[in-house]
Amino acid sequence: MSADTSTAQATPTAEEEVLDLCRDLIRIDTSNYGDGSGPGERAAAEHVAGLLHEVGLRPEYVEGFPGRGNVVVRVPGEERGTAERGALLLHGHLDVVPARAADWTVDPFAGAIADGCLWGRGAVDMKDMDAMLLAVLREMTRTGTRPPRDLVFAFLADEEAAGTQGAQWLVENRADLFEGVTEAVSEVGGFSVDLDGRRTYLLQTAEKGLAWLRLVAHGRAGHGSQVGTDNAVTRLCAAVTRIGEHTWPLEYTATVRQFLQGVSEITGVRFDEDDPSALLATLDTTARWVGATLQNTANPTVLEAGYKHNVIPGTATALVDTRFLPGRQDDLMATIRELAGERVDVEVVNESVALETEFAAPLVDRMRSALEAEDPGAAVLPYCLAGGTDNKSFSHLGVRGYGFAPLRLPAGMDFAGMFHGVDERVPVDALGFGVRVLRRFLATC
Repeated sequence: MSADTSTAQATPTAEEEVLDLCRDLIRIDTSNYGDGSGPGERAAAEHVAGLLHEVGLRPEYVEGFPGRGNVVVRVPGEERGTAERGALLLHGHLDVVPARAADWTVDPFAGAIADGCLWGRGAVDMKDMDAMLLAVLREMTRTGTRPPRDLVFAFLADEEAAGTQGAQWLVENRADLFEGVTEAVSEVGGFSVDLDGRRTYLLQTAEKGLAWLRLVAHGRAGHGSQVGTDNAVTRLCAAVTRIGEHTWPLEYTATVRQFLQGVSEITGVRFDEDDPSALLATLDTTARWVGATLQNTANPTVLEAGYKHNVIPGTATALVDTRFLPGRQDDLMATIRELAGERVDVEVVNESVALETEFAAPLVDRMRSALEAEDPGAAVLPYCLAGGTDNKSFSHLGVRGYGFAPLRLPAGMDFAGMFHGVDERVPVDALGFGVRVLRRFLATC
């Protein structure tokens, strides 16, 4: 009798261990400053690898760059990846954006629990999903549960800097790890919002593309006391103002249109294509995210020029963050170059593709079924992410990516504001909910 009790205590369920898994990950600082100066992901990746070894798995630890750890493990399925479906990739990133402790109510790397939530940098972006995946995978392995198809779990570095030293490097150098993968699931989707009293889960089927640009304005260098008729700083500022104040036209992709039509049906508010503001208002805090998916965007973020007060510099530079809708990259770049004007060079520093895939798909049906089984009566809608995920990198291998990190959230919670925000936190019971949904999903995927 005592032996059986001991065994039960030694093998917790996924729901029982997901909180501790997430808390431990948050306590490992994996801040990504984008310039290689951070601590890197090695400690977190080694921790993840240890958790997988503990239950008898044999993950592969991969570093493309010093300290930038990635962990990948394949779980054979009953069907061994059929030709029709192939293997399914479930991936999450281990890095987080930096956090200034002075701005937070709690220590961002302490993993504090208060007011029913787990607080800390990465609580929603995306160590919560990492923990849920780990919890379900460890449980599957302990119980000997085999999924219908091959599953590849990947815990990755550098997503917060476009994945250059993480997913992108793996795709370019270790594509063998993802052999046979046809579909992928990762962040930012599967979370709930309240629409007119009805809980609705937003499942990500599209994401905007990214182009980080550098503007370089040229002029005549000289003494600050002279009449300046060819000033690089003036020319740059004019270009930046034109770009920053440009009004981009509203454009509705298939995903966004289907989402807004679904919101209209639930709320009863008409979808006015010329002015969707009334419909967006029904989304409360999520409206900011959705509003950014109705058009291309371009935001100047950094200015740099000169080295002394009385010296007119010969060049001045600015950084601009642009995001484009699927199929609209060429239009965005042409507009930016026109707005920049003569003698201002437009250089692409980093770019990644826009993605859009089908909502009417067998894999989506299985996600919906898993959500509806745990939350009967809820609605599920597709949506487009204004930012980007590592699905962009995996798309180069022909992998269709979705955002599905299921969380049932309280009405009114500013979940979108938690991403890269101060006092990031996730409800504790949402982690348990996510585990249950993922368990159902992976049993039928």
